[in-house]
Amino acid sequence: MNTDCLELLVSGELTALGRIASASNLTVACEVTAGDRVQRCVYKPVRGEEPLWDFPDGTLAGREVASYLISDALGWNLIPETVLRETGPVDVDLGPGMVQRWIEQPDRTDSALAPNGGAAAALDPVDIVPEGAVPDGYCGVLHAYDHRGDAVILVHEDSERLRRLATLDAVLNNADRKGGHVLVDEDGRLWGIDHGICLHADNKLRTILWGWAGSPVPADDAADLASLVRDLDQRDSSLRVRLSTLITDDEIAALRRRAAVLADDGVMPLPPEARAIPWPPF
Repeated sequence: MNTDCLELLVSGELTALGRIASASNLTVACEVTAGDRVQRCVYKPVRGEEPLWDFPDGTLAGREVASYLISDALGWNLIPETVLRETGPVDVDLGPGMVQRWIEQPDRTDSALAPNGGAAAALDPVDIVPEGAVPDGYCGVLHAYDHRGDAVILVHEDSERLRRLATLDAVLNNADRKGGHVLVDEDGRLWGIDHGICLHADNKLRTILWGWAGSPVPADDAADLASLVRDLDQRDSSLRVRLSTLITDDEIAALRRRAAVLADDGVMPLPPEARAIPWPPF
């Protein structure tokens, strides 16, 4: 946990840079400053959350923070520093919301389908390739057609870093793991973002990371999950107390059950019969 970054996100002065138009909920790119410290970040005000039929209104920002706390408690550090703060940017204050450290990504050649019908040289951790062209080190998870009507396959890395993110999604009960929610920073480190639709008490896992379905959970990850369960069993633990301000008791109990099943059974979940993949997948 980077306490300096968290403090800056909570108490620094926010300045809006512009709205991220592609986001389904109101999302504003910002800079947060305190003295000579400057950090780019994302601000998602609670009042800008679109209503959902299956998640209570006004809870998405809290779920983003809870997801970060769980990732941090596991020691996996797969979600950028995320906080709740009472005010937004001074120039467009929309009230309380979630603020998350921005992930700087390197410039790269777009990995869309190459003109010759082959995949571009550099693929993202989650990408699209022509039918029959799944590269080494990748898993194919969805057959589809692109905007030209050509057959393509949605693929993801068969890597330890992405497998652990898939395990975290199973713990969080992530209902919306799209390909665009998996980022790689300038140092080559992988991050997951957009965790507002997580931590429901009912099973809602929808993800494009099904390449490890039914496979064993590595022993080290199972041990981390067992430690998380013990932490959740202590009602006065720091994690349990903080989560209780962000999600309901039923949702904490369901979180504990999911972590315990993964730790004890040691097997990744299988996709449900319907709605296993979010739409659109990116």
